[in-house]
Amino acid sequence: MRYAVYFTPPQDDPLTRAAVAWLGRDAFAGAAMTPPSDAGMALSDWEALTADPRRYGFHATLKAPFTLAEGCSPADLEAAFERFCAQAAPVVIPKLVLAQLGLFFALVPGIGSSEGVDSLCAAVVEAFEPFRAALSPEDIARRRPERLTERQRAHLDRWGYPYVFDEFRFHMTLTGPVAEADQPRMRDLLTERFSAFTDRPLPVSHLGLSVEPERGAAFAIARLAPLSGKANTGETIA
Repeated sequence: MRYAVYFTPPQDDPLTRAAVAWLGRDAFAGAAMTPPSDAGMALSDWEALTADPRRYGFHATLKAPFTLAEGCSPADLEAAFERFCAQAAPVVIPKLVLAQLGLFFALVPGIGSSEGVDSLCAAVVEAFEPFRAALSPEDIARRRPERLTERQRAHLDRWGYPYVFDEFRFHMTLTGPVAEADQPRMRDLLTERFSAFTDRPLPVSHLGLSVEPERGAAFAIARLAPLSGKANTGETIA
């Protein structure tokens, strides 16, 4: 079993519902949904395109998936999660935009609008580190360390994930890799589908504790808690 700390809006939030309709899975209910009838592509192509983000559920990673450290129980983690959310303040991304990150598409903060959420993510990474078991050699190999920069490799060794702190970029993934020839059409399709949410603020006011029951299984949101503190905290809460 693995855990992760994600940002996701509540289950009934319009953005969540739009993403669920696109990805074909509700991570709160832990159930597949009817594929979108207006996906603009063949069902088999849509299934392949959304397979990875569908398994993880609509989210932005703050603390990447981890196995519990020895001596830590699920109850310990859940209690720490609740305490952190009670202490940490919500933040707002001033402008959400659709972007292409390499070969995949995601919703990301507009240029110059991620400082608040970057600080929140750094606090989450540090606060939940005591609960993370060390990576196995197989886990490290899956991260393709030979392809990482020196800085990313150092983060992988220290924090179990290469894309933290200065390497972090908040993103809510909508697709897997998109072939170059299909990228303009995909951009147009997603721009239209998510136009009600882009070029406007996104409140980051909840965190989700997500659970993967076994390796390769779909992640599900086990707990969702509002951020109700007055200031973000990076203190250890173990």
